[in-house]
Amino acid sequence: MMWLGIFAGVFLLALAGTAYLMRGALRFGFSKKLYERNKILGILSSLWPLFLCLPFLAVGPVAFVIAFVHLFAIWALTDLVAIIIRKIRKKEKSKRYINGFVALALTAVYLTYGWVMAHTVLETNYSLTTEKSLGQDLLRIVTFADLHLSTTLDGDEFAEECKRINATNPDVVLIGGDFVDDDTSREDMIAACQALGTLKTKYGVYFILGNHDKGYFRRGTFTIDELYQKLAQNNVLVLTDDVVAINENVVLVGRNDRSHRNRKSAEALMADIDDSKYVIMLDHQPNDYDAIAKAAPDLVISGHTHGGHIFPAGPIGLLMGANDAVYGLEKREDTSFIVTSGISGWAIPFKTFCISEFVVIDIEMK
Repeated sequence: MMWLGIFAGVFLLALAGTAYLMRGALRFGFSKKLYERNKILGILSSLWPLFLCLPFLAVGPVAFVIAFVHLFAIWALTDLVAIIIRKIRKKEKSKRYINGFVALALTAVYLTYGWVMAHTVLETNYSLTTEKSLGQDLLRIVTFADLHLSTTLDGDEFAEECKRINATNPDVVLIGGDFVDDDTSREDMIAACQALGTLKTKYGVYFILGNHDKGYFRRGTFTIDELYQKLAQNNVLVLTDDVVAINENVVLVGRNDRSHRNRKSAEALMADIDDSKYVIMLDHQPNDYDAIAKAAPDLVISGHTHGGHIFPAGPIGLLMGANDAVYGLEKREDTSFIVTSGISGWAIPFKTFCISEFVVIDIEMK
């Protein structure tokens, strides 16, 4: 019933947005004149804002919807600003529809920026300290999540990012889930797994599942077991509520995703770990921070949020309680929590107010 309400709301919003954009288009000279001559042709011509969004269908229906929603929202906002300015200046409505042109320009700039940020992978660095022994003076972790392979990076492009990861000289590489998606091709999956096999580390490459890796509507290109097989062939260890020793002093806890019905609690996973060990927990979704902090791992690494991906998704997720954090580093009690915005993102080839990244974490003994 809830989803029916959501879809109905989205449908009604789409109708309202279409009507609003058509109304705005009729204020442009050429559409206005055509409407005055022939109302039917005028109404058809007022659909041109929708046609501006049609090229995004080549990327995918979600990309089209995002472009349409942003055009509608920015157009409505510029109209509102124009009304406020007229009220303040006590001027009549101008015959020239300048704010329509402003809306088009702002939407183009905003979506171009979002496209560039989604398709440009940056390196983000964090430095942490600990009084526990690491077995070496400094431990370098490289981590990434939310590749959603085939969204902004295909298998060959991901292989180039693996070269950049190798250049950081990681001691260990941790993959935080949502490596593949429903739209990932078998060829890209194989190529990406082979790219993971080229990573050069001291302690190995570890992988946990996200909520998308098993697929919701996968079209039969490959199964989760085939993904496991390709990962294993390329020396990647999959952790499913498992605890492994990276070295004599550092322990890695790889949790099942929150969507897994029978996953163990943080407390249960931590129960038999020696308190003197430095514990890293890899947990796809940044949830249940208070319970995790009580279990007391030293570092928790998550993804899932994509840094908010498209504004205002991040703040909404926090308000709804879907996530305890959206991006960055925070500390609760003795536990440091890091949430990455992901090396890519799900279905939407834009990122606004966030970045695409892989993360380098240096942990140093005090």
